[in-house]
Amino acid sequence: MPPLLILEFVALAALWGSSFLFMRLGATDLGIVPTAGLRVGLAALFMLPVFLVPGVWSDFRRRLGPILFVGLLNSGIPFMLFAFAVMHIPTGLTSILNATVPLTGALVAWVWLRERPGASRMLGLAIGFAGVCLLVIGKSGLSGLAASSSPVALLAMGACLLATLCYGLAASFTKRHLGGLHPLATASGSQIGAALALAAPTAWFWPDTPVGHTAWFAVIAVALLCTAIAYVLFFRIIEKAGPSKALTVTFLVPVFALAYGALFLDERITAWMIGCGLVIVCGTALSTGLVRVGWLERRAA
Repeated sequence: MPPLLILEFVALAALWGSSFLFMRLGATDLGIVPTAGLRVGLAALFMLPVFLVPGVWSDFRRRLGPILFVGLLNSGIPFMLFAFAVMHIPTGLTSILNATVPLTGALVAWVWLRERPGASRMLGLAIGFAGVCLLVIGKSGLSGLAASSSPVALLAMGACLLATLCYGLAASFTKRHLGGLHPLATASGSQIGAALALAAPTAWFWPDTPVGHTAWFAVIAVALLCTAIAYVLFFRIIEKAGPSKALTVTFLVPVFALAYGALFLDERITAWMIGCGLVIVCGTALSTGLVRVGWLERRAA
């Protein structure tokens, strides 16, 4: 990938890494559905000025239906699922489960778009997933998880995996049906679609008790930083690098999520975490095509 695209890739991972913390802070007071609804609603408002950019409004009107639909698939449903998950399992574990997105995304792209991964990318996916598994064992603590494996916790983990499937479907849908559109039209229009879909459920589930300042700050942050700005970056990367490569950003998200935990929640960073982070970065470099293994590609050919 070009250097600028690599910077956008890393920035997107850093933004999404903070979203799990913000969702937990917001959902504690607001509840699951209002947190997701406000996230996409505020993001849609923040992104309205982009329609002043030449070509954005015309592209949005031209593909209105598919853009609104991808918003539900790529934002509305997954945000509700993750807001539910962070209320029942640790945010770090949630981000790690989110890192399975490249696997589901690659599978969907292979079946739907016939994008068969090359040998180097397959190796990168395997290495990245291995790094994620090592993080699960060393940081999330399987022993601690086993003690809390209630039906609700298992349901929360299933919700995370269902959300990753939604992301994989949305990425391939975008590549198939929204290719060539201005990235801002897709990013902003998708948030409008998700906001329209969640408006009524948000009003229905609005909490009866007053909402604290922390929850409001968290929702505004997750809407502006982790949604409005992040989705502009995400759709730019899909347009320039393809859905499978774009989805590998989730390999880096747990690294940032764990770092935020250390900075803001006084969680300890260990040598094991750093080592796993390096494994994930290496896997990401291979799976995105940034680094290739020549002999492996020649052997596969």
